[in-house]
Amino acid sequence: MYNNETLNKVRVWDLPTRVFHWALVAGVLGLAISGTIGGNAMIWHFRFGYAVLTLLLFRLVWGLIGGRWSRFGAFIYSPQSVFDYLKGRGKADHAVGHSPIGAGSVFAMLGILLAQVGSGLLSDDEIAFAGPLTRFVSNATVSLATNYHKNIGKWIVLALVLLHIAAIVFYLWRKHNLVGAMLHGDKELVARVAPSRDDAASRTAALVVLAACAGGVYWISTLAAPAF
Repeated sequence: MYNNETLNKVRVWDLPTRVFHWALVAGVLGLAISGTIGGNAMIWHFRFGYAVLTLLLFRLVWGLIGGRWSRFGAFIYSPQSVFDYLKGRGKADHAVGHSPIGAGSVFAMLGILLAQVGSGLLSDDEIAFAGPLTRFVSNATVSLATNYHKNIGKWIVLALVLLHIAAIVFYLWRKHNLVGAMLHGDKELVARVAPSRDDAASRTAALVVLAACAGGVYWISTLAAPAF
């Protein structure tokens, strides 16, 4: 155990990344609840879906221009780095942002959630609700998307969420609080590393990106066929 005097407090997760994370948690929870209830709750299911899509698009952009440790370039690892980490020969920067295993979880979650929300845009329950893009594709495509969304994708999302929670509990057991860092943004590290930028200018840029993503998703929502 290191003495506190040897530790350096570093801003790892900028505010936009932290807000994204917890908003995504709320959005996925809302999707799960509204989708399970069904019926009139499907109105909220669509709303949560649009919100989650907005967040995912924001994260893709923020992964290119965001804070140092939120950028994808900070946690894209070579296969050798992953093997070394699993063998206990990880590098110091693996403990800063996402570790090689954590990075895999992040990319998997983003990809699967994009697939789930994207398939929702193409799904039709053949009762009262249809995704806004269903009229642009064939019935066969709608059928495939609906089947994936209802019978496959949601279970993959659930599995990834449970795996994510298990990883958090495991790291807490190892005295490594991942939740705390995602709340206040800072980590105490032995190594001296460059912090993520997290100032008024970067936060304003994040708001602009979020607004642009929300505008794009709103436009997608207006493409639905008019009700008769």
